[in-house]
Amino acid sequence: MAKINENTELTLDIKTIVLVVSGVISLVAMYFALQKDIEEAKRLPEPPVSRTEYELKDQLIRQTIISTQEQVEENSKKLDNIDAKLYDIINR
Repeated sequence: MAKINENTELTLDIKTIVLVVSGVISLVAMYFALQKDIEEAKRLPEPPVSRTEYELKDQLIRQTIISTQEQVEENSKKLDNIDAKLYDIINR
């Protein structure tokens, strides 16, 4: 196992050093660009919800509720059939 202390020598060629430095610079530049975009997005007003969008969302919600209600009714009928069959099996 290698021991690392103050006498340990590390040799890197110029190409590797340049790649590491350029990578760090790229990451820092990307970070600051993202921060700028976030601050700009915070200042922008929220887009208003149009009447058409509201109606479409309302219609979708209503359709989902109706579909769920139909599925519940189907499951209720199936459950009633299962209960009847189970009652017949038990009372034989």
